[in-house]
Amino acid sequence: MHRALAILLGLLMPCGAALSTGACAPPSAEAKAAGARVVGLGSAVTETLFALGVGEAVVGADLSSLHPPATATLPKVGYFRQFSAEGVLSLAPDLVLASSDTGPAVALDRLRGAGVKVQVLGPSASLDDARSNLRAIAAAVERVAEGEALIAAIDRQVEEVAALRARTGVRPRVLFVYARGPGSVMVAGSETPAAEMLRLAGATNAIDAFTGFRPISAEAVIAAHPDFIVIPARGLESIGGVAGLGSQPGVAQTTAADRVIAIDDLKLLGFGPRVGEALLELVRGLHPELDAD
Repeated sequence: MHRALAILLGLLMPCGAALSTGACAPPSAEAKAAGARVVGLGSAVTETLFALGVGEAVVGADLSSLHPPATATLPKVGYFRQFSAEGVLSLAPDLVLASSDTGPAVALDRLRGAGVKVQVLGPSASLDDARSNLRAIAAAVERVAEGEALIAAIDRQVEEVAALRARTGVRPRVLFVYARGPGSVMVAGSETPAAEMLRLAGATNAIDAFTGFRPISAEAVIAAHPDFIVIPARGLESIGGVAGLGSQPGVAQTTAADRVIAIDDLKLLGFGPRVGEALLELVRGLHPELDAD
């Protein structure tokens, strides 16, 4: 009965009242034929669904789901850490796939209570996590072979990264900056996805005195002696580009001020299907001499 009521509400509720942003879109013929309607909560989750070739079955996603471009037309149900249960139910999904930090818990429980199958994935902070979550999503949408093909492609890219690293003789020191506007600039310490990406690319995290992401002083930036700064691309844009980054305390006093590597946010930190691409881009950015060989 709860399931029937949820579907009825989805049919009657105006799009604007049900969703935090985006427009309603009818399910595709493929999705109808397959009888599957999927909502992705978390950027890597939604991206993986499209990479597996089941994008036509995705009827909604959260605000962090920005890749591939086709996600722009999906109804959005809020940010995955604080999503709208009502918005999800209005889409009448058969399956909700959610990243590990999805919440609040009461919203997930409401979906389950309405008869929706909810699968929460594991953490996403390492290559093993990426493989595990990809396999779980592939199994959930019955695309196991496609999932293994994606994992094989990631593994080939990781092998290529290892080969490139073997050609270099240095481990550059990197300051990883995370920004969401001029008033929200932090750096990555240890035990972060950012630190793991630097390790996999053969770099040394210039900040290891703390875990997580924190703001630091100009003196600490200078004392870190970074060779490069790595920053997610949208974060760099949010602080005014390279010039804005250079105006941050201490940055201009480092050699890294002119050696900035910006990579797509979701590719760099999502540990999704493009993690291998991100590592290749990162290692080549850290070792421009490789392209000169």
